[in-house]
Amino acid sequence: MGKTKRGKGTKIMGIADGHGLPLALRTESASPAEVKLVEKTMEERIVAEVPQRLIGDKAYDSDGLDQKLMENYGTELIAPNKVNRRVQTQDGRPLRRYVRRWKIERLFAWLFNFRRLVVRYEYHAENFQGFLHLAAAVILLRHL
Repeated sequence: MGKTKRGKGTKIMGIADGHGLPLALRTESASPAEVKLVEKTMEERIVAEVPQRLIGDKAYDSDGLDQKLMENYGTELIAPNKVNRRVQTQDGRPLRRYVRRWKIERLFAWLFNFRRLVVRYEYHAENFQGFLHLAAAVILLRHL
């Protein structure tokens, strides 16, 4: 992936369902912004249905991303507005769903219980991606 001062910089992007189980996982270089990686992550999903809503943090507050997700997938993006935003786009009712964002954080906590994902020992990105999918399969099997 990307080379940083401290080693290989890798970003793990994920989409979870309402229970916090993984629907899509993707690894990328740590240098691009998350907003640019959302559509690629949507293409990596393991289920045929497209999620109705995506909940993200303030980094996902982008009019362009909102428009792309609505046009291409019919998905509503729920993200709180950044502090420096002039025109507020999120109002109260959809933003109340933002409190459920802890479920994706729990998914990443489950993933990082696997030591192989916490410290990236693999040189090749394909191997790291394979271990990420293996960890997701173990998480899904635990919840059957």
